[in-house]
Amino acid sequence: RVYPGFLQHTGFVAMNPDRHATSHFDYFKDLIKGDDASVEAHRKFYDEYNAVLDMDADYYLDTIRTVFQDFALVNGTWDVKGVNGKVERVKPQDITTTALLTVEGELDDISGSGQTEAAHGLCSGVPNSQQKHLEAKGAGHYGIFSGRRWRDVVYPVVKAFIAEHNAQPQAAAPEDNAIPKKSVVKAVAVKAAPAKAAPVKAVAVKAVAVKAVASKTPASKKSSRKK
Repeated sequence: RVYPGFLQHTGFVAMNPDRHATSHFDYFKDLIKGDDASVEAHRKFYDEYNAVLDMDADYYLDTIRTVFQDFALVNGTWDVKGVNGKVERVKPQDITTTALLTVEGELDDISGSGQTEAAHGLCSGVPNSQQKHLEAKGAGHYGIFSGRRWRDVVYPVVKAFIAEHNAQPQAAAPEDNAIPKKSVVKAVAVKAAPAKAAPVKAVAVKAVAVKAVASKTPASKKSSRKK
């Protein structure tokens, strides 16, 4: 059985038809004006936005059930088969020797506020000093990992976080390290030239957790998971 990519793409567009229409009208005006830079940006954006593939239907349905219906990870009931063929329970609380940075977009309507940050509560074994959360102001779903806000707001934090925690080996968390009080960063996007409105959304078939659509700006695009 197959879950057709065109159905996912239709859902993406249908979620924000007005913004897509505006984006294409702006594209037409840019062609008339000879604004080659804006024209190329539009084409590049929609080349990626429209790139969807068919998926195995059983995989898609299993993802929906596991992630969004049974809440298996949150409820501690998610079992997966390891490389040795043995089925094991996924236990985020057993992670103790790595740092944890979570990122959310203020305007993300695919992964809403708090969904990513919840990982800190699940990974209670990570020391408080090794945890940080970033909320990117003005960023939609794709904007947190592509485009201007990724470059100006998110990337510097990610780069600094990796450099900081890569410089020193991490010790296991103490037994009494309950739900951590992570440091929270609320980033404000660096001012830049106004960008045309455009949809934000998740990539149709390249993810483990399938996502629905989000609105996005020209600098933002879709994610790699569908709902």
